[in-house]
Amino acid sequence: MNSIPNDTIIALATSSGVGAIAVIRISGESAISIVNSKFKSKYGKKDLTKVKSHTIHLGNIIDDNRIIDEVLVSIFKNPNSYTGENVVEINCHGSVYIQQEILQLFIKNGVRNANPGEFTLRAFLNGKMDLSQAEAVADLISSNSAASHQVALQQMRGGFSNEIQNLRTQLLNFASLIELELDFAEEDVEFADRTEFNNLVNKISAVLKRLIDSFALGNVLKNGIPVAIVGEPNVGKSTLLNTLLNEEKAIVSHIEGTTRDAIEDEISIDGVTYRFIDTAGIRATEDFVENIGIQKTFENIEKAQLVLHLIDSSKIDSLQTRIDELKEKYPSKKILTIVNKADLLTEQEITKLNTHFSNLIILSAKHKTGIHKLTTTLTELANKGALSNNETIVSNSRHFEALNNAYTSIKEVQKGIDAQVSTDLFAIDIRQALFYLGEITGEVTTEDLLGNIFANFCIGK
Repeated sequence: MNSIPNDTIIALATSSGVGAIAVIRISGESAISIVNSKFKSKYGKKDLTKVKSHTIHLGNIIDDNRIIDEVLVSIFKNPNSYTGENVVEINCHGSVYIQQEILQLFIKNGVRNANPGEFTLRAFLNGKMDLSQAEAVADLISSNSAASHQVALQQMRGGFSNEIQNLRTQLLNFASLIELELDFAEEDVEFADRTEFNNLVNKISAVLKRLIDSFALGNVLKNGIPVAIVGEPNVGKSTLLNTLLNEEKAIVSHIEGTTRDAIEDEISIDGVTYRFIDTAGIRATEDFVENIGIQKTFENIEKAQLVLHLIDSSKIDSLQTRIDELKEKYPSKKILTIVNKADLLTEQEITKLNTHFSNLIILSAKHKTGIHKLTTTLTELANKGALSNNETIVSNSRHFEALNNAYTSIKEVQKGIDAQVSTDLFAIDIRQALFYLGEITGEVTTEDLLGNIFANFCIGK
């Protein structure tokens, strides 16, 4: 898979099914000539192999003398195309029948069905993008919020790649000098300035640590922030979920214990996706099924990054005790305390609560008051500062693992320098750090690695 293929591939680039139009993509050395043999221009005789790159041509796709469809054909000549090869994109009408007729026509004439992600794989193999940029293409396609879109776009444009490549180049330059020292070990000479090298290692270590730490944000921006809504039965958890989603997703009833299983749904707030989980009310009960639901509530709290702790306004006298109990049980969790049914409180009671409790949200899920403060607080807790500042954010778990491995190797190099060990001992760790950094951008690859990455792409990309 590491060698550049020389055959021509085809796939539907738009979603399958009926639509106004469909786009069929063909890539390979023979792409233009093969399409040219089945294309008849609407404006007299035209040879697509001789037209300029990045031009569009109106005509018919024909099978012998049978017209399959009137199409627009876009020509992209190598190396100035997405894959770095000759690429043709056929815009046809969105009939499934027409799509299949065109696909089968070219397959019968020597073109092969593309594998998942094969167009992007060829772009990588032809040097049009590195591996982390290629992975960002898949993330961009699957992005479902403004934040995940921005992270993927920044990586696809090479922000992350450039930072990693810069680190690797600097380390590689010093590694070359270290290797040179090993060649002249008997002469006991130093080609690499130890002070300068130590400064570089410290700098690389700091950058790697920053990138590793950014994964906590990048991962939730990409996959959504899991939020558990918890509290006693009938406190308004399901009503709050329905209000946030603006639909009747969860059953609302005055009967306690209505919610017995977790109900999940997603909503985007200020560009960030939140995965809200409405849980079973926490109470002592002998109902077997309800107890299972309560146990799932505790499991969902463990998995959640943020917990919305709802408390009924009729129980504000024991508010501090309830807050302390949940914090004691989950000391590492970010818990947001919400007093619901604010419509049953007097203005004096609300003022007193705000005076005695900081970061308290008082709302009425039923009457949809105070919801704006909740969504604003959620946005603040998302901590998008790095995203707003256009900093590099790591969102790919493979990159995160490679960065951790590179960081471990660099820390070993630091230990070696501090302990003044012989060059040959920490040279191994330098090679390891270079290897892991190269894994991110694709300078170090295996067939299995590429297969795993591109198998997750959609066909046509």
